[in-house]
Amino acid sequence: MPVSAAHKPFDVQSVRRDFPILQERVNGRPLVWFDNAATTHKPKSVIERVSYFYEHENSNIHRAAHELAARATDAYEHARKTIARFLGAKSESEVIFVRVTTEAINLVAKTWGVQNIGAGDEIIVSNLEHHANIVPWYQLAKQVGAKLRVIPVDDTGQIRLDEYRKLLNDRTKIVSITQVSNALGTVTPVAEVIALAHQVGAKVLVDGAQSVAHLQVDVQALDADFFVFSGHKIFGPTVIGVVYGKADLLEKMPPWQGGGNRIQDVTFEQIIFQPAPNKFEAGTGNIADAVGLSAAIEYVENLGLDNISRYEHDLLEYGQHGLSSVSGLRLIGTAREKASVMSFTLEAFPTKKLGKL
Repeated sequence: MPVSAAHKPFDVQSVRRDFPILQERVNGRPLVWFDNAATTHKPKSVIERVSYFYEHENSNIHRAAHELAARATDAYEHARKTIARFLGAKSESEVIFVRVTTEAINLVAKTWGVQNIGAGDEIIVSNLEHHANIVPWYQLAKQVGAKLRVIPVDDTGQIRLDEYRKLLNDRTKIVSITQVSNALGTVTPVAEVIALAHQVGAKVLVDGAQSVAHLQVDVQALDADFFVFSGHKIFGPTVIGVVYGKADLLEKMPPWQGGGNRIQDVTFEQIIFQPAPNKFEAGTGNIADAVGLSAAIEYVENLGLDNISRYEHDLLEYGQHGLSSVSGLRLIGTAREKASVMSFTLEAFPTKKLGKL
């Protein structure tokens, strides 16, 4: 983060002007967007960066010697370096581009998971997980005869660390947990989750889809083995996501797709793969959107995540206070540490009807 960003005042009106779509009118009224947990809108700097790529740099990468190929490759690899810095990775070679968080989790499950998890082994997830962080592990458990175990949550929506400790044993191979719940906003104690898992020799994947736009992430400080997120959750384009993995793990993991770009040499008798991250990026990647994600991260860094978090926290307190005065309304998810998500039920309104309204 630029040094000045931490001290720069957060001007919400200026920030709103950065997002062209907020000039839209819906049903005759100015657009107010409450659906950021599903996807975020894009600032003009991101839209313009993607447009600039197509206007001035568009080419395939790593495969040709002409000028546009050099520009496109430089832009793509600059994006990887930007993300590595943003996450606190040791090297850009620990950053793999995928489509979205869902694909990122599937990559880890179908490479490291298939390679290291077998019959009788155990996989731990929490009761807060998005389907994307349940289904791949469920499928793997069924495939190899492993067991899927679930960390319960308390009445506030926070995971039960006491119960988590009981689940851990020498059969635990991986713990896959969200850092911020998309439904409740709960911020889970991932540093403690990781430390406890490592005590029994298990690896940890952190689903950062809902956290990267709200919290400072340092994968080395957390000692996360894997960290995954989607660009569209942090003001970047859709269909670009990231897998961070520790270098020693990525080195041993097998590729999970066949195709070009990830191949060092091919004969009909032998295939030699590129080292990570290339061996996990088969075919032509989403080059323009990777470049757009880099611009989104630079936008966030310029605003300052601390400034964003502070403003969001004030909005959360304001919103929760306002909702608490509504007769018959019950807030769901009241953990002490939470991001700016408010879920609730309302007496006399079935949830499906309430959502439609």
